Amino acid sequence: MKTFFTFLSVWILTGYTAAQQTKIEIGQQAPEINLSKTDGSSFSLSSLKGKVVLIDFWATWCAPCVGEQPELKTLYQTFSEQVKGQEFEILGISLDKNKESWQKAIDRFSINWIQVSDLKFWKSPVAKAYEIEELPFNVIVDGQGKIIAKNLHGTDLENFLKIYFNTKNKSVSMN
Repeated sequence: MKTFFTFLSVWILTGYTAAQQTKIEIGQQAPEINLSKTDGSSFSLSSLKGKVVLIDFWATWCAPCVGEQPELKTLYQTFSEQVKGQEFEILGISLDKNKESWQKAIDRFSINWIQVSDLKFWKSPVAKAYEIEELPFNVIVDGQGKIIAKNLHGTDLENFLKIYFNTKNKSVSMN
């Protein structure tokens, strides 16, 4: 009987550990995203095919996320030529549950990149698909929708994008 419980314990722990391992890996296709913009219109990640997309998961109740918004605004301005040239875009995905708070933050920070949410907080199917366990979190996908980097912030994020856009090979990847 003791052997059975030992086996069961190992099996449960092994299964639990395997379930906690991330499936969102560099080189994999990014899961599709279909969410609503603040005006209620639907938006899909696949509509950005051909562009490098920084998918930024954030929420108004997350202090580090809110603190990062001015940095993202500067980043968006730094890469404005790539934005104009249809090479780069930021897609903000809010894990808020209150539309008014979300809209106020967008207005307060003058966020001018795409913002979407289903207002389902941690229960968002997109949060589950991207295995979001903490915020802020981001993923960078290439023009074919493959993940080329994840969870880069500050100068690491800016440097990655500079190298990416200045490299003809464009096979740079970081995690």
